[in-house]
Amino acid sequence: MTHWLVANPNAGSGDRGREFWLDVLASAGVADPECCDFADDDWIGRVRAGDVVMVAGGDGSVNRGAQVCVEKHATLAVLPSGTANDFARNLGLPEEPADLCALIASGTRQWVDIAEFGHSLFLNVAHIGLGTLPVRESEGAEKKMFGRFSYGIGLLRRINAKRGFKAEIRCDKGFVKGRWLSIAVASGAFFGGGNEIPEASANDGQLDVIAVKPRPLFQLLLTFLMVRLNRSSPQRTSTIVHLKGTHCSVQTGKPKTVTADGDVVGETPLKVLCRPHVLSVIGPTVVSTGSSSSAAGGQR
Repeated sequence: MTHWLVANPNAGSGDRGREFWLDVLASAGVADPECCDFADDDWIGRVRAGDVVMVAGGDGSVNRGAQVCVEKHATLAVLPSGTANDFARNLGLPEEPADLCALIASGTRQWVDIAEFGHSLFLNVAHIGLGTLPVRESEGAEKKMFGRFSYGIGLLRRINAKRGFKAEIRCDKGFVKGRWLSIAVASGAFFGGGNEIPEASANDGQLDVIAVKPRPLFQLLLTFLMVRLNRSSPQRTSTIVHLKGTHCSVQTGKPKTVTADGDVVGETPLKVLCRPHVLSVIGPTVVSTGSSSSAAGGQR
């Protein structure tokens, strides 16, 4: 078994790069991993089933690592070093780097879902509408200064200027149409730097579709606050619709930009399929959100 280390030098504040993780990994007993870079993908052909691909970066880098691991039947280990690090939250990873690297050395594994669209995948969330703006417009310097809060800052700047867009949302458990401010299709339980998706987990075999209607800013903030406090799905309200299903599609009146795991990935229409338990990851558990906040899943 080979340990591979891929580090994004531009992730987050930049203080958790390759050298930082090499030192901590060595102390935990993972010495001399194969160091590589996504900019030079020759190493991918040498990855074998059972290898561990360690990714130091944000959710975009973790997404690329997941694609390699699914293709090669390898195991993904996340070394959180980015702005949001939402996928890491799904796994209940230790915050201390030394504890995290010790976990990698132990080889504790879980199995999680991926969301597949076209020939690509995402682990956290795909956005259409207002939710794409932090990716499209947030400046690099702003992300370094405000960290995960830059996502919210980007939204608040523009929320009152948006009238929404028309779209039809279909999944195997529901159908809605109307005018929307934002549509999010999630595979995991977190987005935007730690915001919870109610009653979700990264291994429940379902997608969560959260659609937000255009409303005054105060009404939107009040609704989001109540959802956060109650930690339960609102189902359908005058502001938010929450659907679940193993697959979904979003058809808009005009093409709209789609972002996934922090990157622009194309335009609507968007068709997404949940592929359950296909990605092996290093982690002590798979976090389940909701009123019980119980852990889900088991080790393999």
